[in-house]
Amino acid sequence: MSNIESKVALVTGGSRGIGRAIVERFRKEGITTLSCGRSERPEDLDESVDWHRVDVANLRAVEALCCEVKEKYGRLDVLVNNAGIQIEKSVLDSTDEDWDLLMGVNAKGVFYCCRSFMPLMIANGGGSVINIGSISARSADPEMALYNASKAFVHGLTRSIAVDHGKQGIRCNAICPGWILTDLADAAFDLANDPQAAKKDALARHYIGRFGQPSDIANMALWLTSDDASYATGQMFTVDGGLTAASPVNPGLF
Repeated sequence: MSNIESKVALVTGGSRGIGRAIVERFRKEGITTLSCGRSERPEDLDESVDWHRVDVANLRAVEALCCEVKEKYGRLDVLVNNAGIQIEKSVLDSTDEDWDLLMGVNAKGVFYCCRSFMPLMIANGGGSVINIGSISARSADPEMALYNASKAFVHGLTRSIAVDHGKQGIRCNAICPGWILTDLADAAFDLANDPQAAKKDALARHYIGRFGQPSDIANMALWLTSDDASYATGQMFTVDGGLTAASPVNPGLF
């Protein structure tokens, strides 16, 4: 892919799961990679990754990180808004505290990072903003009302940034993962009366014959980072093994 090694990228929520896979893929491709999370630096994270302990729901913390990036690197070419949490509740079961916690990270955190880092990107000719959305923004997962709503916000913000800031050199896209084998996916399956049966049924709906891996999302993020994707903006790229391509009829019945 063209002009990868010269880029500086920040991946939020890079301690595990999809975020960690993106961090590792960027690092292996020679991209100068920074990451952040609410926890201390993971012990097994490669020393070449510049780690910061930051809660993206805290505006001051995000702005402080932006200042550090500007001072140390003088630029940012890629912003991956991956940090997110999941609360398994319906609307009636969700509390005000649930709202503040989940929307703080999944919605406000994405907004804060975009608003804080995009001027730095624009000052250096533009860059690529990659938001991690979800197929759940279009078809709701049961008992995850706030999560579903937060990802719909991410999709709307993605389009708005692409439209409003394209002339300033900003490309903004979202990756919409399906069932990726992470701790969040396991927690969702655990909501079913029979988690193993639910998992088996879900697998039957994946026409590629398997669930996704974090590396599948990292591969898409790498392409959106590269200049090969210079004409792609304002799009929601679904990476779900064919799950949402078909009708709801279980293919295992045919």
